[in-house]
Amino acid sequence: MSFNTFGHLFRVTTWGESHGPALGATVDGCPPGVAIEAEAIQHWMDRRKPGTSRFTTQRREADEVKILSGVFEGRSTGTPIQLMIENTDQRSKDYGDIATSFRPGHADVAYHMKYGLRDYRGGGRSSARETAARVAAGGVARAALSALVPDLRITGMMVQMGPHSIDRARFDMAEVENNPFWCPDPAAANQWAEYLDDLRKAHDSVGAVIELVASGVPAGLGAPLYGKLDTDLAAAMMSINAVKGVEIGEGMAAAALTGQQNADEMRMGPDGPHFLSNHAGGILGGISTGQDVVVRFAVKPTSSILTPRRTVNEAGEEIELITKGRHDPCVGIRAVPVAEAMMACVLLDHLLLDRGQTGGVRGRIG
Repeated sequence: MSFNTFGHLFRVTTWGESHGPALGATVDGCPPGVAIEAEAIQHWMDRRKPGTSRFTTQRREADEVKILSGVFEGRSTGTPIQLMIENTDQRSKDYGDIATSFRPGHADVAYHMKYGLRDYRGGGRSSARETAARVAAGGVARAALSALVPDLRITGMMVQMGPHSIDRARFDMAEVENNPFWCPDPAAANQWAEYLDDLRKAHDSVGAVIELVASGVPAGLGAPLYGKLDTDLAAAMMSINAVKGVEIGEGMAAAALTGQQNADEMRMGPDGPHFLSNHAGGILGGISTGQDVVVRFAVKPTSSILTPRRTVNEAGEEIELITKGRHDPCVGIRAVPVAEAMMACVLLDHLLLDRGQTGGVRGRIG
């Protein structure tokens, strides 16, 4: 199967399946001399791993990352960094009933029609388990970004679960780490807990909206037309399992604004132009402006539920199917650290691209 690699100069290739012995990532293009420790990467892995609360799948995986190459005496050597995460809690027997049936909402039927075969155990390569490898690679990207742009910060959060959105008047970034939903509104987090408990009891699931904010992003990342920063960010988010829509800044809401409302006006500040708003999400013409880069995406409800759904099998027979196993009632929860990792990879990639093209030279204003 092709297309398992993303990135231009900072390139990540993921490998492995949900129920195989292990999965991981090969990271190529990390600058040499970056301080990289397995313990530091493990911090990000622990935020994504399953079983951390009653609101996520109860599959028990330590998600312990092992660095097999590319790091010597705690620093990157400039050669490929091989990362491996062993699978330890597979229950493949849960999937015996779907070996020849297609789960509604899953990639089963599409994989079968394209390849003529598929690994039905947890979805194989199409499983969200693959994202563990992305988070490991994102840990490498964060280490490099920390060395190159120390003030850059990436924060992901859930701003909507099903029909329930946060109240922006109660927005508190410090609350993101204080609840299992990465929610910046503590009142909304309490409401979501009750809502999700009721959905789980009803054998149902729900979607979510995730927002990412990258502060301290240097101006000048990205290129016009086919090398846009927002193009690669959108592609990175769309590559995450269950994501069905991505927007930058105001996104779809910009369609309801007038030109006067949407234009981010400027005044001169002590260090250059100062923007009076950020409807553009920190990117204009595909190039970062130095403002916060804001990305938002929608995650569909988990397709694996214990309620019978109509489908067909490989023989073309019409059947009803219950998807057994251990699944997230809202995949948006664990999508937050995955999205942060993907944003880190894209920003590092574009930082390296910009250094290669311009050497960091910038146009002067004032």
